[in-house]
Amino acid sequence: MAALSGVLQVLPFPIAGPTPLWRTAFCWFALLPLLWALLGNSKARSALNLRQGAALGYLCGFVWYLGNCYWIYQTMYLYGGLAKPIAAGILVLFCLYLGLYHALFATLIAACRQRFGRQATLVLVPFAWVAVELARARITGFPWDQLGMTQVDNSLLTRLAPITGVYGLSFIIAAVNALWLVRIRIREQRFTRPVLTATGVVIILLYIAALHYFHTPTYSATNAKATLIQENLAVGADRTGPEPSVPQLIDSFSQLSLHPPRSRCNGIPELSTTTCIVFTTPPQSVQEASDPTPTNVVIWPESPAPFAEDDPQFRSGMSSLARAVHAPLIVDDIGISSNSNAADSKPFDRFNSASFITPDGNFAARYDKMHLVPFGEYVPFKSLFFFAGSLLAEAGDLSSGNHRTVFAYDGHHYGTFICYESTFADEVRLFVLKGADVLVNISDDGWYGDTSAPWQHLDMVRMRAIENHRWVLRATNTGVTAAIDPHGRVTAAAPRHIRTALHVGFAYEHDITFYTAHGDIFAYICAIITALALVFNLKPRMN
Repeated sequence: MAALSGVLQVLPFPIAGPTPLWRTAFCWFALLPLLWALLGNSKARSALNLRQGAALGYLCGFVWYLGNCYWIYQTMYLYGGLAKPIAAGILVLFCLYLGLYHALFATLIAACRQRFGRQATLVLVPFAWVAVELARARITGFPWDQLGMTQVDNSLLTRLAPITGVYGLSFIIAAVNALWLVRIRIREQRFTRPVLTATGVVIILLYIAALHYFHTPTYSATNAKATLIQENLAVGADRTGPEPSVPQLIDSFSQLSLHPPRSRCNGIPELSTTTCIVFTTPPQSVQEASDPTPTNVVIWPESPAPFAEDDPQFRSGMSSLARAVHAPLIVDDIGISSNSNAADSKPFDRFNSASFITPDGNFAARYDKMHLVPFGEYVPFKSLFFFAGSLLAEAGDLSSGNHRTVFAYDGHHYGTFICYESTFADEVRLFVLKGADVLVNISDDGWYGDTSAPWQHLDMVRMRAIENHRWVLRATNTGVTAAIDPHGRVTAAAPRHIRTALHVGFAYEHDITFYTAHGDIFAYICAIITALALVFNLKPRMN
């Protein structure tokens, strides 16, 4: 049953493409088999001890991570250059490591079951689940696919996110899973069954009515335009043949920035309900003769393009483009700074950066990525993982930034987070607190290939838009490049695996949500309640 729960927890998330709406329903009973197993009795007809509970949770967590993060194998093998057995071994070690969080959850439930009994423990389930999700974000720094992400398209439930963050959605889902096992004893009367049936029908009808009453408007007003570049550069093992030069890449992407095609998808690409419109791109001679498409900002994604902030060709090309398009640019590059650490032998620090170029061609500001990807942008514990050095071939051994920079121009402020940073809700909100009235996400999801990861990543970015009530302009190397409104809806997107540009509408927002102002306070309350229950559990019983 624990293993079955692990499988069921995989199904509500993207597996090889965007998640169809019907499959998100699995989250409402995915935890049920695990809870049933944890709250059952052992062969000795007694409550499970802590070791037994932990073992069941560990098995469940291992299966879930194996199914949810299987893309790690492909990333390590195809793009990291590791041998297949080593890539598989890293995936297994990853699942064994992070599976400990499910083991922790199961241990908490087993401990409470011994002290408080079955029914009271069910009440604590959602608190313990959220507490463990918070630990996953804060301790190991991998809050990938929290349970609440499955309901990013639930317009009623996502109204909690601006208050509680995604943790509030996880709480509701875990509570419903626990509710299936709650036993309510009611004295049988003549009208008991009809009353219970009628109550169930009323609850369903009220839910449907609430969905209709609280329905999110189908259109979000826009007052600005953005041009999002999708470079579609090959990554890792896919990079074959001669590499384009820096001037060639700049020229290609500049033409897309000045004259973006009209092709677009009206929602999430590759969903059956989404239609995509493709127009023929005019010849370059025609484009050069026409005026640039008006825009408020141009965004180039994180990618394997060899752009360095100190490269004169790169700086000259970006300054020329900014002046030609009459708009600021946000462009990913390798930032260089002098190393102030005397104990470090490196004379310079290299950063995964976003540079901000104003319309007059001036490099006005730079944000250095603060949360780097282990084994992608740096190797932790190098002496232990000596065999993983090839993983650094693309990005090099980068340093992490130490402060958040919000780009400002013409009274508007852009908060830019890079790739993996989108998983950290409590950090993304800090850009908004610093004044960002629109969020920008630049990412290179080419490392994931055609796995579940690009779609999982998109859903997490959509949740960040909801939590902070901000538009998110998302430019990626291979997809999914999209404009996301403050309700988390993809208003326009580019098909994956093509070089293109997306010209989209968006708006500058200025309100501050409760979650933006206070962060993970709801999750911490859940953690405190769980800790108090655990402390009470450890207290000796009175005879």
